[in-house]
Amino acid sequence: MKKTALITGGTKGIGKSVATSLAKRGYDLILTYSSDSKIAKTTADELKGLSAVNVFLLQADSTSVDAITGIAEYLAEKEIMLDTVIFNAGITCRDAFEQITLSDWERVFFANVHFPVFLLQSIVGRVSKGGSVVFTGSLMGIEPHSVSLVYGVSKSAVHSLVKNLVKFLVPYDIRVNAVAPGFVDTEWQKTKPTEVRKSIESKISVGRFSEPEEIAEVFLMLMDNKYFNGEIVVVDGGYLYK
Repeated sequence: MKKTALITGGTKGIGKSVATSLAKRGYDLILTYSSDSKIAKTTADELKGLSAVNVFLLQADSTSVDAITGIAEYLAEKEIMLDTVIFNAGITCRDAFEQITLSDWERVFFANVHFPVFLLQSIVGRVSKGGSVVFTGSLMGIEPHSVSLVYGVSKSAVHSLVKNLVKFLVPYDIRVNAVAPGFVDTEWQKTKPTEVRKSIESKISVGRFSEPEEIAEVFLMLMDNKYFNGEIVVVDGGYLYK
């Protein structure tokens, strides 16, 4: 019987790697993206080429309440049931502490915390019993983040959210976990100046950034192992070992 996964922010980076892994397993996919329709279409075409799967694209701005309604209505109209939900979409704000505004703070929290909470609330009845929800957390929700205060604090909230959601999802027979990656070699990280990358790599015991595929493997582990529930699995290569 074919399975279906919803992945927010599923057309780039970690989300795309998880989508690729699930496509290889034969999952039908519903992938949301924020604005880059060209990259989204390219990703969908690549995934369809891997296996005989259906890939549906939904433009959904994770900073907008309307996106929550849009996704929920789409699933209802198509009568889609989900086996897995991956909450991967997220944003940051890298303004200095002295310059960050209340609207910037609220925007990051909406995308990283409020959006998945209320989207899950609206679609939880469409997640099959025995299903799995996995959030993308972050090492920066555990280690102090010198670049973005609001990102680090919002990801800490995501980790707490996962722990607390366990109780509320028991009646639905749904497990919930999170992966907290360290530095991953996504498109965004590849733009870092060489000296910055080398400085980060010097603090990682394995001496390099993670490949997105390595992070995707942990998502699959959390989906597959039925005893994982309420866990935040850190995957950082031994960051700050020095």
